[in-house]
Parts: sequence; C-alpha cells; structure tokens
Amino acid sequence: QGQLVESGGGLVQAGGSLRLSCAASGRAFSTYAMGWFRQAPGKEREFVAGIVWSGGITYYADSVKGRFTISRDYAKNTVYLGMNSLKPEDTAVYYCAADDGIRVGDTVDDYAYWGQGTQVTVSS
Repeated sequence: QGQLVESGGGLVQAGGSLRLSCAASGRAFSTYAMGWFRQAPGKEREFVAGIVWSGGITYYADSVKGRFTISRDYAKNTVYLGMNSLKPEDTAVYYCAADDGIRVGDTVDDYAYWGQGTQVTVSS
C-alpha cells in the first residue's frame, strides 16, 4: 500500500514563499506521474502542477504558472512544490497525488493515490 505524506504548509504574508514536500513510500512512486492539487473552502479540488515520472516534463495551472515550481528527488522519493509570490487566493489545503499512468492528468480522477493535505494560508 502506497503512502504520500505532505509537509511544509503554514501561514505566510502575500508576496512570500513556501516549499511543500511530498514524501512517498510503499510503492515504486519513482515511476509514477505526480501532481499537486489544492482545495479552498467551498470550492472543488483543482489541479496546480504535475510532473512525469522521468521528471523531464512539467505542467502548471495558468493561475500559478511562473510562480510555482514542481520538482522531484528520486533519491529521497520526494516531490516538491516551490511557491513564490504567494497571493491570498492561493490559500487552500494542498494535496499531493500519484498515479502509475504515463501522462500527467489534471483532474482528480486521474490519480489513484492521495496524501492527507497540508494547509497553506496567505495573509494580505
């Protein structure tokens, strides 16, 4: 049974930065497509960023393009989401997700494994 554990969330002022981590265990997640999603109160969970298993191709939602960076460290079995120039509208619970498909999906249904989430709050 695979497990994903997020960390790194917190409270930050607008314009600040955070780096989220997603530690994977229990499966060969190094060969999985990985994604980050977020869910704000009263809203649906939405795609933020994704990375293919090889790490060579990344995808971003338009709302975070140029501000967020997804990366992965195979030795540590960890995926990161670097977030810069944070805005109050980035406030949400951020989730790490994984799937053994080749492509990076941008919907919740594209991923079979999920972490428990980490809260990110951006104050104005």
